[in-house]
Amino acid sequence: MFIEQPPQFIRRLYSRACWRMDSTEKAVYLTFDDGPIPEVTPWVLDVLDKYGIKATFFMVGDNVRKHSDEYKMVVERGHRIGNHTFNHLKGFEERTERYIANIDKADCYLTTDLFRPPHGIMRLRQYRALSERYRIVMWDLVTRDYNPKLNGRQILRKIHKYTRNGSIITFHDSLRAVDNLYYALPRAIEWLKSEGYEFKVFE
Repeated sequence: MFIEQPPQFIRRLYSRACWRMDSTEKAVYLTFDDGPIPEVTPWVLDVLDKYGIKATFFMVGDNVRKHSDEYKMVVERGHRIGNHTFNHLKGFEERTERYIANIDKADCYLTTDLFRPPHGIMRLRQYRALSERYRIVMWDLVTRDYNPKLNGRQILRKIHKYTRNGSIITFHDSLRAVDNLYYALPRAIEWLKSEGYEFKVFE
């Protein structure tokens, strides 16, 4: 649970970040990190279209540069875009100036007011500076679909176990996650619908 659903002391560390939406509303927010890539992102879009769902894609700037057609597909289909740095940098491993410059570089390819730090970690100085410019969106449930030690059924069980009102659920439209995503995403959507959850995006 420590990984899938971050505990309160982690949430308090970045207290101005958005970890979970309205707990009184039976709604969830699907998010996808690390794309866009041609091998996965179009399939994700087709699944979302099938169920009439909009989601938020936190994109790596260099992927947007290399795969502009897939980026346009996401935008044209009405989904929300977020900044995920240009090179998927870990904030704790970078000087603040270099980290923010990398985010600015990504913003040249995707203009947005949303930011999610790769791996969910930043130096506090980075966090404070970025909080002035972006709505920082973390997650209430990370599926860990990228983990090769997990299979699709295990990913789906995590969604069953940890989803709650207002959950921000994180998947990845990446090659590392693709096998688990193919299994878990449509089944998760069907289960969430059967449980009465509405699907929303950040305003």
